[in-house]
Amino acid sequence: MRDATQRQAAESRGRSAEDRVASRLEAEGWTVLARRFRNKGGEIDLVVERDGLLAFVEVKARAALSDAALSVSPRQQARLLAGAEAWLAMHPGHGWAGMRFDVVLVDGQGRMRRIADAIRAG
Repeated sequence: MRDATQRQAAESRGRSAEDRVASRLEAEGWTVLARRFRNKGGEIDLVVERDGLLAFVEVKARAALSDAALSVSPRQQARLLAGAEAWLAMHPGHGWAGMRFDVVLVDGQGRMRRIADAIRAG
């Protein structure tokens, strides 16, 4: 039972972090196009666009920023890339000015650090 409770708590923290990140990105002029986009190949926490630049955003919340940074595994990167491929196939008109993969780290105090263009295909 404890594992289920821990998973629920982690899920809640993750959603809260994603909401805070989405709000900050919107305040910076980004438009949130999708939240928690999922398909059979992957998952993307946030899809945002500003001035034609499309960003697929992975949000990582941990007690410390360093722990959050270490939690972006190669498997997760592959899922993000697969999710982006699927999203682009469904929405071909976006990203005319380019695209990138960002990671936003959130610590236990709510501090955020965005790493723009953190993940590259290939």
